[in-house]
Amino acid sequence: MSPESLIPQPPSLMFSWPTRVYWEDTDAGGLVYHAQYLAFMERARSEWVRALGYGQDGLRLQHGLLFVVAGMQIGFLKPGRLDDALEVTVELRRCRRASLIFAQTVRRGEEALIEAEVRVAAVDAAQLRPCPIPPELYAQLQAQLAPDPAG
Repeated sequence: MSPESLIPQPPSLMFSWPTRVYWEDTDAGGLVYHAQYLAFMERARSEWVRALGYGQDGLRLQHGLLFVVAGMQIGFLKPGRLDDALEVTVELRRCRRASLIFAQTVRRGEEALIEAEVRVAAVDAAQLRPCPIPPELYAQLQAQLAPDPAG
């Protein structure tokens, strides 16, 4: 055991979700269809929330809350291909009373295929209007904020 391994490491705030590219995810050329990356990222965000103890349906039924994508910036860097094993990361960058901003990356090994910033709004499930995130969840989200990479 090296001396470095005895130094406690802070828990990572980056969440990772594995997925594989199936035939249905690809276009006629065998490359991941561009819109499928949105589904990969949505699933990873849903699993991130579930890991915090809040399933999407539970948020709707117990808190009357939905998270909806309000905006997205995507950089398509390299193509994914049929049968690729991918890793989709989720990192919370900003948490406001009624909105969140995530940084997400889709990787194949060490290669970044997609980099995205996703803006998500909290809305009332019945009226579909912006609403505040419940205090207990808001506190948990605040604890998940990643350090600002810009310093």
